[in-house]
Amino acid sequence: MRLQTLQRLFLTGLLTLLPLWLTWVVVKFVFVLLTDVSKPLVGPVLARVAASAPQTLGWMDDPWVITVLALLATLGVILLSGVMARRVFGQRMLRWVESLIQRVPFASTIYGSARKLLDILQTKPDGTQRVVLVDFPHTEMKSIGFVTRVLREQGTGRELAAVYVPTTPNPTSGYLEIVPVEKITPTDWTVDQAMSFIISGGAVSPESIPFSPPPAAPPAAAQGATGP
Repeated sequence: MRLQTLQRLFLTGLLTLLPLWLTWVVVKFVFVLLTDVSKPLVGPVLARVAASAPQTLGWMDDPWVITVLALLATLGVILLSGVMARRVFGQRMLRWVESLIQRVPFASTIYGSARKLLDILQTKPDGTQRVVLVDFPHTEMKSIGFVTRVLREQGTGRELAAVYVPTTPNPTSGYLEIVPVEKITPTDWTVDQAMSFIISGGAVSPESIPFSPPPAAPPAAAQGATGP
């Protein structure tokens, strides 16, 4: 009896702490990512300031101060970039930076691919729903994916969808699948809803979701044969 009680208490505590742990993992990932961007620049500056007046400004060389100021510096750069991107001057600067990146072979490939992916996710698709379900890792299971492009199969002309399947809880990593369009299951989800579903591990989701692909439309020849 005591063992069963301990098992129930353990399960209750685990289910209570799991959302907190998941939130901590995501927040820590974003926090570390943002602080590491500015630390190489902020750290030496604060070290020089602290060395100039050790008795009064020595606290500025503490690790937590560097971390906080690095985070604030990164957030400030992001907000400033957002403001500049809405101004004519900022747009010209962005085009100038992009022209410089395009001159570097490997960097131009990475930047161009990332830029196209973000632009695709922010726009509505043509003919194919952006958020879909695909058979992954096998036919009896489904994964959330984002259609990035529709291709044609050589020879047959069959439509194939390039689907990015993100991982949980970090959607910045994932898999790229080439799936026949008739095999994907379209949804009416927005990109924001799909991201919430992925990051929360499925906890934030609607009450119902499609699972099977829609039935294939009959061929035009068969429709004409059955007509009057």
